[in-house]
Amino acid sequence: MGEESADQELPRAVALAWGVAANPQRGPKRELSIERIVEVAMQLADAGGLASVSMAAVASELGFTPMSLYRYVSAKDDLVLLMQESGVGVPPESIVESSRGDGGWRAGLRAWVTEQLVAYRDHPWLLDIPISSMPITPNNLAWFDVALEVLESTALSADDKTSVVLAVEAQARWEATVRRGYASGAGDSGVDSAEVRDAALLASLITPEQFPAVAAAMQAGAFTPGAGGDPFVFGLERVLDGIEAYLGGRSPAAPPVADPLEKEAERDPRYKEAVKARREAEKKVREARKRERELLKAAKEKLGR
Repeated sequence: MGEESADQELPRAVALAWGVAANPQRGPKRELSIERIVEVAMQLADAGGLASVSMAAVASELGFTPMSLYRYVSAKDDLVLLMQESGVGVPPESIVESSRGDGGWRAGLRAWVTEQLVAYRDHPWLLDIPISSMPITPNNLAWFDVALEVLESTALSADDKTSVVLAVEAQARWEATVRRGYASGAGDSGVDSAEVRDAALLASLITPEQFPAVAAAMQAGAFTPGAGGDPFVFGLERVLDGIEAYLGGRSPAAPPVADPLEKEAERDPRYKEAVKARREAEKKVREARKRERELLKAAKEKLGR
């Protein structure tokens, strides 16, 4: 750890994660330990989600009183932090090895995301832990460190590398969240059958009059399970494309230079009134189109009868 840690008191859970916290001098039987408490808490979370974890529930599983646990873990928040640290584990060496081949940094980041998804799959409750700060525990820092190492071969600045890691991590977390939702909605029937069910349900509800763009996409097979490949792979590749374009100086996200005359016009009350009037007109157009679709639908139903 850094030299400053000697002069700065660490939160109890962080100190435990780094292995620098003192163990209780007196406590219950030797079979109770920080490691055992975290292990049982994770088992409860794996079986019933994060909400099933409480100091009382963990103590009951261990055969001790809740007060016995407080000698080791001072609060549930500390326990959750240690569960998260153990749940993510240590990043495998294969991530960096992937970046040393022909695929370079792209292959390394793909491997990084894949391994993150494994952790989320094995412990879905990790997604329910709020992100309240930068990683300050060893395993979390190890994941961040590996991702930065993968990007060492690029010309990105330190700030840009950090932003890239956050962007890719967001993609992984989003994918894990959606996949967990699919799995939860599918139950024992499986994700594929749930997608088939949902596609059939959409087909029974969507009409070209009410949702013309969605209906056209559905007609083209966009919502058919398995059509067009894995959308999550597509999304990650587009994120990597954006990073590669940025590296090549072709970033489409570069903001345009503001026109000072336009800025001055925006402060003009007449300009603000014109913008307001345009928005109101656009709202009326949308409402009129919606009403038109409803009338067309009603007319078709009437003709059908």
